[in-house]
Amino acid sequence: MQTITLHSFDGGIHPQENKHQSTQTAIAQLPLPTQLIIPISQHIGAPADVTVSVGDSVLKGQQIAKPKGFISAAIHAPTSGKVVAIEKRELPHSSGLEGICIILDTDGKDQWLEEINNGSLAINEYLEADNELLINRIRDCGITGMGGAGFPTAVKMAVQNRTIDTLIINGAECEPYITSDDMLMRERALETLRGVQILLKLTSAKSCLIGIEDNKPEAIQAMEDALHKIHREHHIAVVTIPTKYPSGGEKQLIKILTGKEVPSGGIPADIGIVCQNVGTCEAVYHAVAEGKPLTSRITTITGESIEQPQNVEVLIGTPVKDLLGYAGFKQEKSLFQKLLGSKSKTESKPRIIMGGPMMGFTLSSDELPILKSSNCILAPSQKELPANDLAYACIRCGLCTEACPAELLPQQLYWFSKAGELDKAEQHNIADCIECGACSYVCPSQIPLVQYYRHTKGAIKDERAAQQKSDRSKIRFEARQARLDREAAEKEAKRQARAAAAEKAQAAKKAAAAEALSKQTTESAKGVDENTSTDAPAETKNPEPVDLEKLQKQLDAAQAGLKKSMDKVAELKASASEDGVENAPIENLDVFEKAVATRRDKVKLLALQIAEAKKLAPPVKKEVSREDIEKKLRAQQDRLAKTKERVDLAKEQGLDSLPALQKGLDKQMQKLKELEEELAQFDKAGA
Repeated sequence: MQTITLHSFDGGIHPQENKHQSTQTAIAQLPLPTQLIIPISQHIGAPADVTVSVGDSVLKGQQIAKPKGFISAAIHAPTSGKVVAIEKRELPHSSGLEGICIILDTDGKDQWLEEINNGSLAINEYLEADNELLINRIRDCGITGMGGAGFPTAVKMAVQNRTIDTLIINGAECEPYITSDDMLMRERALETLRGVQILLKLTSAKSCLIGIEDNKPEAIQAMEDALHKIHREHHIAVVTIPTKYPSGGEKQLIKILTGKEVPSGGIPADIGIVCQNVGTCEAVYHAVAEGKPLTSRITTITGESIEQPQNVEVLIGTPVKDLLGYAGFKQEKSLFQKLLGSKSKTESKPRIIMGGPMMGFTLSSDELPILKSSNCILAPSQKELPANDLAYACIRCGLCTEACPAELLPQQLYWFSKAGELDKAEQHNIADCIECGACSYVCPSQIPLVQYYRHTKGAIKDERAAQQKSDRSKIRFEARQARLDREAAEKEAKRQARAAAAEKAQAAKKAAAAEALSKQTTESAKGVDENTSTDAPAETKNPEPVDLEKLQKQLDAAQAGLKKSMDKVAELKASASEDGVENAPIENLDVFEKAVATRRDKVKLLALQIAEAKKLAPPVKKEVSREDIEKKLRAQQDRLAKTKERVDLAKEQGLDSLPALQKGLDKQMQKLKELEEELAQFDKAGA
């Protein structure tokens, strides 16, 4: 037989147990309630998503809310009936918060879903089945931790990335009054061990230790007897540990059984250990071997105000008043005096506690429902469990420090919590407080220390959530700003590229135009030089008649082109001077300087041609008819109209050619005036 060396943890207390009252009878079955109130959040993690609607009829075991996200748990109908409401209700919680609940009117038939009833969901050879199949079945059946905060079991068992050496099953049940796990092990030891086998397979742990306090001899014997019935190599040991509160705390039980300590802020898996409650093991077995979801649990109903203290298997969502009524609740014995603002005013009110006297909390109403993690309903008398409404000043006795099993400094945490110094409380590891209530139990000043710690941890959580929200908002803003800056930079780069390309194209176009003009001017000058060459004797040729008007037009055009080229040269030089770069080459300057020289030569040549033509022009006056004058007049009017259009367009567009066009317009108007005078003189002479 395997020998286990036990260890001890610091602190701890020995309160009066008061367990025998509720272990005198077997586990009873509570009659079907008329209505169930089923919260969709009965676990750590995201609330489940409702999958039914008001008016739907459901069967026992039917999923009515599916898991939302990885850390979540499914909710199933505890019995058959009809959904009559889906609304916010107060939840059984120390903060009195509200949450969405599914209200189910039962039909009294307690009819199972057909797939569960006929066994088609059962996994017969579960110890040979694939781990993923088992994990999915546990998740689908909504199994959560039944001894504490209700952590989803499927999530806890998904340990593929960790090496687990030891599986610890918590059967200590150290809190006074509570005996639900004790009675479970007494009456359902074999089912519990079958569930242990499944968890052992999932974790691939080398060994499993079931820790049970020595004040539960019947449970220890029942578990050992059931262990002998498992005909296989199982590596499971039932370990009896000393009775001491809170030995059932996860970290404390690990220390007792292995001597290892879970690091601050860590989890048992960090040191190769996984812990589960005995009630969870039994629920896992029913989920895997029978396909049954978690729809009920064993709950202790006890206290001096209860006529028949006992353990009852109760449907999830059952109102507490139904459980109290079944066990014979004597309300007059549970009344206690509650202060109302001053010492002179009090109120008599029955006190119902969900959980034990150390870690439980007072319910605001007996209409609140039983949850998956509700292991006890305690209805004490005033004498049995006096209400500590008055707290006195801390006397710094240090008893709280001696009692703390987490090796914290409760007194310092109290001062920090009272002063709202969250940072200091966090630095003193308030997150490691398991809220066992040992410090409050030994405090001679009756200070509700745990309530201070709960409030502070909640405030830290809220502050951290607000900071995370702010950080996420900042990240989103910075990402958006970076995106906008990037888009703006890309647009600017494209704009600059387009501008550079356009400037380059414009420069190339101007250069090509200047080169073409230069070539044309050179060829024109060359042609004039050839025509006016004196190599051939003038007397041997008959001079061609010269059109003075055409030559004058050519001269005007050449003068305009010369002025434009000279202006461009001046503009290029001025631009280079503004850039402040001395002796730097100026792009296209040589082209325009060459064009200036060429056009200057052409102007001189045309002026010379006009002068010579005037000398050589015969004095014979050609006979002009009235039709000729009218024809010229009409042609001049047409030219004048076209020129006016060009001038108007140049004005509208602000073209550089406007001065030259205006000058041409003035000349054409003068020419028109001369033709009109010539026609008038012709008519006068004919008369």
